[in-house]
Amino acid sequence: MHTNDQAATPTKAELDEAALNMARNMFQYARSGDAEHLAAFLSRGLPPNLRNEKGDSLLMLASYHCHLDATRVLLEHGADPHLINDAGQTPLHGAAFKGDLAVTTLLLDKGALPDFAGPSGRTALMFAAMFNRVAIAKLLMERGADPAARDGAGTTAYDAAIKMGAADTAALLAPAK
Repeated sequence: MHTNDQAATPTKAELDEAALNMARNMFQYARSGDAEHLAAFLSRGLPPNLRNEKGDSLLMLASYHCHLDATRVLLEHGADPHLINDAGQTPLHGAAFKGDLAVTTLLLDKGALPDFAGPSGRTALMFAAMFNRVAIAKLLMERGADPAARDGAGTTAYDAAIKMGAADTAALLAPAK
């Protein structure tokens, strides 16, 4: 029994639920681009490489959802641009897939390697090629991405563009096929 001046100690289940709710909020801040809340929690010790049940880091979610300011805040607090999620993708892959040139540029400026590949061997250039992201493909190649690189199945960025019917990136990559 508790008296009015004695605070109730939370149970383990209550603490676990509170921690899960906080983590859900952090992932939602990244997904929605709430850079202000992310910065506040990162400044108080939130791990910048926190991951969800799918292996998506906060940076992956911010990058994939095209949130430049949230991506910047996470990188400034030490988020690793090379963390691979359970699908074998990095934040750079996500930005290339979504076609966000500003986020792609920021990731590269802050150390993301243009040819970094997950277990499948797919690079961000392959994602850009598949989804006809010409500006991103050009940027990646300007930053050193190898258009002749092959994934685990032997597919190049050009091959991926052809398979997906991405005519513009196929034309860009044709000389390197």
